Amino acid sequence: MEDLKERVTLDERLAAAAQVGMTAAVWAELKPDAVAILDPSGRPRTYGEVNANANRIVRLLRQAGLQAGDAVALACSNRAEFIEVLSATRRSGLRITPVNWHLTADEIAYIVNDCEAKALFAEERVAAAGPAADQCPNLILKVAIGGPIEGFVEYDEALGGLDASNIDDPVLGNQMMYTSGTTGRPKGVYRAAAVVPMQALYALRGYDHEHSVQLCAGPAYHAAPLAFDVGASMGAGCRLVFLDKWDSEATLKAIAEHGVTHLHLVPIMFQRLLALPDEVKSKYDVSGVKYIVHGAAPCPPEVKLAMIEWFGPIVHEYYAGSEGGAGFVIDSHEWLKKPGSVGKRPALLGSKILDEQGNECPPGVPGTIYHQLPPGGGFTYFKDEAKTQKNRVDDFFTLGDVGYYDEDDYLFLTGRDAETIISGGVNIYPQEIDNELIKHEAVDDSATVGAPDEQWGEQVRAVILLKDGYRASDELAQEILAFARANLPGFKVPKKVDFVTELPRSEAGKIQRNKVRAPYWEGRKRQI
Repeated sequence: MEDLKERVTLDERLAAAAQVGMTAAVWAELKPDAVAILDPSGRPRTYGEVNANANRIVRLLRQAGLQAGDAVALACSNRAEFIEVLSATRRSGLRITPVNWHLTADEIAYIVNDCEAKALFAEERVAAAGPAADQCPNLILKVAIGGPIEGFVEYDEALGGLDASNIDDPVLGNQMMYTSGTTGRPKGVYRAAAVVPMQALYALRGYDHEHSVQLCAGPAYHAAPLAFDVGASMGAGCRLVFLDKWDSEATLKAIAEHGVTHLHLVPIMFQRLLALPDEVKSKYDVSGVKYIVHGAAPCPPEVKLAMIEWFGPIVHEYYAGSEGGAGFVIDSHEWLKKPGSVGKRPALLGSKILDEQGNECPPGVPGTIYHQLPPGGGFTYFKDEAKTQKNRVDDFFTLGDVGYYDEDDYLFLTGRDAETIISGGVNIYPQEIDNELIKHEAVDDSATVGAPDEQWGEQVRAVILLKDGYRASDELAQEILAFARANLPGFKVPKKVDFVTELPRSEAGKIQRNKVRAPYWEGRKRQI
């Protein structure tokens, strides 16, 4: 009974601290010398150190003139400083935008400028950080993590001598993730009020702050790892083990060596783990894993079934986007009764499936999936009212996904708006690629689409219409791909170029990407 009272008291403290972004301070008080983060540097970071540096960063930002409501950008890989900067913004009323550090300098600069960041924390390994910052005139503070960047003050130097005690006027901060659209320019998913997870969620997922260990195998700048790995470990007070990049055997080794109990993965990671030889898989004890959650991309049923057979019925799935969603979740037991489903129609927020005329589809008939916005409107696309309204019908919005409900109200995904490619769980927006390919002297028109890929779900495929005087050839295809590699991040470069004699466009001149995409998926039951 006494243990229960202590648990309730702790939960109440944490819930109150979360309302002002001070959860890390509670854990630092309870176990200051316990290891909070293990990252690829090999140097453990304790709860006390994380909290102290978060307080120093708040004071650094305030000295530079930042106030509650201002924005901070963070271009950093999976390392302890990511958590410290994040924790600082959460307690100082600032809005943080984690930036994909694999982007080009121009792309990073666009996001930094668009989110109206006044401070940029960037890792030395991000070669584009310096050139990007040079394009951002509104930055008043630039901090380099892990080594020097010209024009930046180094992290340890910047924090040296600053007061590490808890700030006495915490204000809950916010975050704004970036997602793209058909225009090719990323858009911030903005919420006026920060979303604070209920403390009770961590108990439901089996977290125990004394024994649980969270593994983050994906990039923390992505919304899902940020929520399910970083956010969960910070809220539940459990150790976070950061991996720098995906390596299948190294992941199993980390699970076994660090006693990992919780992790978030995407389907391509499932496939890579399952593809390991049996003698490799048997080397590592993964019996301590209690909770695996996945999403971000559709998972082939046979892959998920194999993971459940290996790890047990501890595999959970969610369906949502950076913008949010109605809240579809399904555990292993439910999924085994409804293989391929992403969950039952949620009770809290509504969801409906509409045909092209706006009529609700009956069970078994696919249509566009719409999610109800929470009270107050949920989100807007930052500084883009037209895009905000484009995906809405009354108080419902769509992520562009297509699916159907069965007779028992379980949702099955069957397709998606062709304007989004999901490869290995990463969203890729074809217009961004077309905008570069069209610059090649031989390219008259381009329509990039997602083609089937057994490992990645989809692969980026460029469909090209050549200018008069140019002839399709393997040599020209390789030249165009080399041009793409020189102008795009690696994950956006097409895997292959296909040449055509015409590309379908509407009367308004818009590329009809669904028509371009359709032949690649012909005869397949699932179109994603």
